Amino acid sequence: MGSFIELNDTLRITKAQGFPAELDVAQHQQNPYSFTDVEDKVFMFTAKEKIRVYHQPPVRNFLVEELDGKWLYWGLCHILTINHDYINGVTSGTYKIIRLNSPEEMKQAFELVDSRPELNYFKS
Repeated sequence: MGSFIELNDTLRITKAQGFPAELDVAQHQQNPYSFTDVEDKVFMFTAKEKIRVYHQPPVRNFLVEELDGKWLYWGLCHILTINHDYINGVTSGTYKIIRLNSPEEMKQAFELVDSRPELNYFKS
């Protein structure tokens, strides 16, 4: 007998799964959000496929919005709680944003952290 648990350093979610509705990439590029816009807010994510384990605070996780199959590196987050639904094979929980990237840092983050150009939102 065995089981598979995926350890993650990246919380990659869609708006439907709980990426903050108030963060919009087009708006951010025109008039960048400030960290104070999200500071101390707790957000919930749901139905993340597979059973996953994330780094615990004070260790950071990358916060990535999945948008049209592409990845946007918005910043860093702390995972606060995790719930595993073993019947449906999904993970849910809460998180807090601890750093928000500027639009230029979002573009640079992908180049520094990821090596899969097909997932780069800015290389559409």
